[in-house]
Amino acid sequence: MAIKIMLVDDHAMIREGLKQLLELDGEIEVVSEAGDGESCLRQLEVYKPDVLLLDINMPKMNGLEVLHKIREKKIRVKTIVLTVHSEVEYLLKAIDIGLNGYMLKDSALEELKKAIVAVYEGETYIQPSMIPFLNSKTTITSSDQELIDSLTRREYDVLKLLSLGMYNRDIGTKLDISERTVKNHISNIFKKLNVNDRTQAAVFAIRNKIVDIYEEEIYKG
Repeated sequence: MAIKIMLVDDHAMIREGLKQLLELDGEIEVVSEAGDGESCLRQLEVYKPDVLLLDINMPKMNGLEVLHKIREKKIRVKTIVLTVHSEVEYLLKAIDIGLNGYMLKDSALEELKKAIVAVYEGETYIQPSMIPFLNSKTTITSSDQELIDSLTRREYDVLKLLSLGMYNRDIGTKLDISERTVKNHISNIFKKLNVNDRTQAAVFAIRNKIVDIYEEEIYKG
């Protein structure tokens, strides 16, 4: 069954172009479109899409305001912010409100489809090129520090390697532990940090300076 998408952007040509591209292979169906935030909120209740692709700059109500309303009204829809804004401040605002994905409009089609599938399946997907900049713009809160302190030394090490995009098998090899043990550590990490998937855990680690993206060569070397 196709993933049902709603496109929200104030430029009709962008909506039409995205619709044609996303529906090419039949795995995604665009069930509704809106050109502003108010129209988006009205149509969400009618069409009930699986995933909402939401622009930020729109008339009447911008994307971040729409995101607020969605969370406030507890509307059941996965939301990907799709925007031209590559500034990390916009990403941080969206994360604070609560989003499922953040992608830039210049992303490759396959990357966008990958994000849609990941979000549909319950994961969080952040534009990979933006993740390294999160750690330079955030400070560690006391509540986050408590979560960090709850991790064991081994869980801390696993979180670092996970955040660098390493697979369970490679993490096990690096730390000289079994893949099954790695899975157990990751399950414990998710519970302790109150996250649902690897991307959320990686964002937490980078935001709290547990890992610096430039450590990649050290850990993978």
